[in-house]
Amino acid sequence: MNWRDITHPQSGGAENFVHELGKRLAANHEVTLFCARYPHSLKEDVIDGIHIQRMGNRFSVYLRAALAFRKNRYDLVIDDINGVPFFSTLYADAEVIPVIHHIMDKEIFQRELSSFLGWFGYTLQTLIPKIYHRQRFVVVSESTKQDVADRFKIPASRLAVVHCGVAVNSLNLLPKSEVPTISYVGRIKPYKRIDDILRAFSMILKRLPDAKLIIAGRGDAEDLISLVKELGIVSNVEFRGEVSEEEKAQILSSSWISMIASVKEGWGIGPMEANACGTPVVGYDVPGIHDSMRNGHTAILVEDGCVNRLSEAALELLLHSSERLRMSREACEWAAKFTWDNTAKDFLAVLSSDACPCNVKGNDAPLRI
Repeated sequence: MNWRDITHPQSGGAENFVHELGKRLAANHEVTLFCARYPHSLKEDVIDGIHIQRMGNRFSVYLRAALAFRKNRYDLVIDDINGVPFFSTLYADAEVIPVIHHIMDKEIFQRELSSFLGWFGYTLQTLIPKIYHRQRFVVVSESTKQDVADRFKIPASRLAVVHCGVAVNSLNLLPKSEVPTISYVGRIKPYKRIDDILRAFSMILKRLPDAKLIIAGRGDAEDLISLVKELGIVSNVEFRGEVSEEEKAQILSSSWISMIASVKEGWGIGPMEANACGTPVVGYDVPGIHDSMRNGHTAILVEDGCVNRLSEAALELLLHSSERLRMSREACEWAAKFTWDNTAKDFLAVLSSDACPCNVKGNDAPLRI
């Protein structure tokens, strides 16, 4: 269960996690995904063996999913908590495994929604420990595990870390561009703070006037385009919009560095994809990013919110090719450790553990998930 599927215009890392896990589970089990509809979407679909049932919108999907759930019997529910929870334990007669990518702060809710809806969504999130009071959770990073334990007072024994994987088509990788090129590839959302990247880039141009910044991803870039004009850097910034997986690999591999300025992440699939393409990352030292990146080895992470330091760290790599090449090699080696096959294996290990109520160890029969 996730309010978005992989084809949703606003899909991101959480949806990627659900899809990559789901299609691997679908090899031996019957997998159905409940999610919201979006304009021109099919009510039912099958993608990579996953049966997708779309219903309602981003607000009504929670009630619609609960009603639809009662019409079928399932052995296991993977409840992906991506903002507002489904609270599936209230109506599911199957075992529930909640998955948390990161706990959203009130400010993030209110940036994404209106002030009232943001407050309401945040309030619902605080009910997680009461509603999921006996479940074992899967979290995608050590930072998320610590955040969940601290905020919700859930013991560590009920929190299992399963890292995200990374998949980049190596056949589509390009050599590094001739001019210093920086990239951001990911969703365009306020909490990603792409405006900080633009401001840092304007400082970089004072030392490297021929540098180029490529911004690619889904979302409304209108405010960012206005900022580019305000900063006077129009000729050096390129907005690509949504790109294919092939284009993404080409952008990341040809870049000298990639940048990330999010408030927080669950894990940071985007930076890991950059690493997989042999591209070091410069970003803020925030939860999720300091889990997926190795500071000084695959990335340079700086004080959160310090745009000046962000630009300085980027220049450290852009101006020193030997350091950049060293980190590029380490980035490839690091990213190779994280595959979606390993993610699925680790997730199944959680299901098979004695600590999990839905222990599937020794059960060879296909499950309805």
